This record gives sequence, structure tokens and C-alpha cells, in this order.
Amino acid sequence: MKEIRLAEGEYRFAGLVWDHEPLGSGQLAALADKELGWKKSTAYTVLKKLCERGILQNEGGVVTALVKRDEVQQAESAAVVDRTFGGSLPRFVAAFLNSKPISRKEAAAIRALLDEAEREE
Repeated sequence: MKEIRLAEGEYRFAGLVWDHEPLGSGQLAALADKELGWKKSTAYTVLKKLCERGILQNEGGVVTALVKRDEVQQAESAAVVDRTFGGSLPRFVAAFLNSKPISRKEAAAIRALLDEAEREE
């Protein structure tokens, strides 16, 4: 399986692709300048790196994503839980809830997700 964890800048750059794909590589470089303040050379360097890693694709000057945003988010989330909480999801949730209150609507959405996950087991 390919490595789909991204550095912050890589994630923001890939976000431009996810939000606007398909787009020309020149268009992407211009967008990276406008949105991220990157020089054209920086944009092309990061594009090449993400293409080599199989995250993005640049075919004929048209850039598309090979990996979806939610796949990256899932990998990043799992890595945080593994690294910081020893893989314990309950410890992660407890730490999160102790630092930031959630609304009733958010709590209901989380309960629904847990119920669905339990049904799928």
C-alpha cells in the first residue's frame, strides 16, 4: 500500500487539486501562487513529488487526484491515534472531549456513526 500521509503544505496543495480537478498544471501553479503564496517552481516540485508517490497524476499537463481526500484524512487520523494514544480510540475521544465541548447535534452524529459501526461488525 502506498504512503498517503502528507505534510501540511502537501495537504493544502492536494486540496487545491481536490477542489478544482481536473485542472491544468499551469492553472494549478497559478492557484498555488494565489492561495498558498508559492512560487511556480515550488508548485511544480511538490506536484512532481506527489505524482511520484501516487497521490496525484499529471497526464498531458492535466492534474487529477489518484487518492481521495477522505483516504488521506483516514490515514492521518489513524496515525494520530496510533502515535499519540497508543491506538486507543477511547483515549483519543476522551482527550478531545476534555479539550473542546461538542453540541448536542455533534453528539447525535457521533452516536449515529458508532451505531452504524457496531451494526457493521
